[in-house]
Amino acid sequence: MGLFGKKMKQEHKIMLQHDRAAGALLPEYHRATPECPEPGRWSMIDSMTAEVEVLEFIATLVTTLKPRLVVETGSFLGVSTEWIARGLERNGPLAGGQFAKVVSCEYDPVVYEKARARIEASPLSPWIELRNQSSLEMKVDGTIDLFFSDSDMPVREAEVKRFLPQINPNGIILMHDASSHLKLVREAALKMESEGLISVVLLPTPRGLVIAQPRAGRPATRRS
Repeated sequence: MGLFGKKMKQEHKIMLQHDRAAGALLPEYHRATPECPEPGRWSMIDSMTAEVEVLEFIATLVTTLKPRLVVETGSFLGVSTEWIARGLERNGPLAGGQFAKVVSCEYDPVVYEKARARIEASPLSPWIELRNQSSLEMKVDGTIDLFFSDSDMPVREAEVKRFLPQINPNGIILMHDASSHLKLVREAALKMESEGLISVVLLPTPRGLVIAQPRAGRPATRRS
């Protein structure tokens, strides 16, 4: 229970747990699934931030793809945001000395303030633009090269569809929490694939990760 007998939001409870852990890694405790029967082989910082191996994978995608613009939804405490920015820093400046950037949004104002303080104190802050907004209201200028969907699960389909026209045809879409147990995000991604909007690969991580690409703008494949 929180102050004055009010029930504490799950996000705020995990935020306190994150602070108490002080960066110590824990075995991932998401339940086993047919595609990932040994989740404890993965590590986590907390149960809302993506698994450590997924963070490493995203940072490697950033250094592999060299995106100019990354958009992340659901910053939580900004840990994944920093991993993305670390990749952008490693890529070096763009032509003219400008920085590539990650635009990340967190809707909860309490969590946002915690993330903002973290980012402001980080040497990676020049690569990060953090916003206290809903992913369904946030406006971002430019072509998105990498889109990481990690906000509230019920809005993931809507936010991907909202930003899809801005996503580079050669860019990548990631959707976290797509395990066969969680279902909602997985089913949303497969639905968008059936609608001809994206092409999907389901990575068998503990909480599940979709890696996808827009179909629009892709050259037609010739068939014999």
